[in-house]
Amino acid sequence: MTEPRAAAFFDLDRTIIGGSSVFVFGWVAYRRGMVPTSQLLKDALNAAAFKLQGASDAKTDAVKARILAAIEGVGVSTLMDLADDVLPRLLDDVRREARGLIDLHAAADRDTYIVSASPVEIVSRFAEAMGMTGGIGTVAEIENGTYTGELAEPFCYGEGKAIALQKVAAEKGYDLARSYAYTDSAGDLPMLEVVGHPVAVNPDRALEAVAYHRGWPVVEFSRTRKKVIKRTTAATGAVALAAATYAIGRAQGKRVKRPFWA
Repeated sequence: MTEPRAAAFFDLDRTIIGGSSVFVFGWVAYRRGMVPTSQLLKDALNAAAFKLQGASDAKTDAVKARILAAIEGVGVSTLMDLADDVLPRLLDDVRREARGLIDLHAAADRDTYIVSASPVEIVSRFAEAMGMTGGIGTVAEIENGTYTGELAEPFCYGEGKAIALQKVAAEKGYDLARSYAYTDSAGDLPMLEVVGHPVAVNPDRALEAVAYHRGWPVVEFSRTRKKVIKRTTAATGAVALAAATYAIGRAQGKRVKRPFWA
């Protein structure tokens, strides 16, 4: 009998990338004349605070409102055009440690997904560019090819992420108890709690405390691009060495501590 398949789910902001995808989206929209300067400056401050402190429910509700307001009345084709400018900026901000973990899960025959509050149109395109299985994001209501400014599905944050994971698992036949989830924020606890292997990445204080008390793995990625460039070879090599050591030990019949991603 074939075992149920497992998947690995990755948060986007401050997990796969170092900053805020919403701010990148806002910057591109500003360059296209869709966002006023005052709003861009406000988003820049929020993005800086988010990068240092993580998200709060109040800030997330505000982001949700701004996203929906920004795309209200905008054609789907227009947003897809914006994605052409957004994607290179996001790819340039990908943490190499995250890239390594995604590749390790793929090598272990697990499907990989991005799970983000950003618009699904952007998240899906980004996941495709990353060579991942798919992207799960906020789904806005569309009528006659235009966004109405309302949600079509639960906002993809907090409990909404857990609902999205359960929906994908039901559709694809994934065993969530054998699956993995990576995120930095306590706001994503529902997503972590529905999988059997939750991992905290550069966690905010609240998530760090939860991970400590529940015995969850905590991963610290380099927080600046300069450090990532300098330390990537060592960090990736260490991960690869651990994986190889585990595999060789198992092949020789030895008792070897299992890496958290295996």
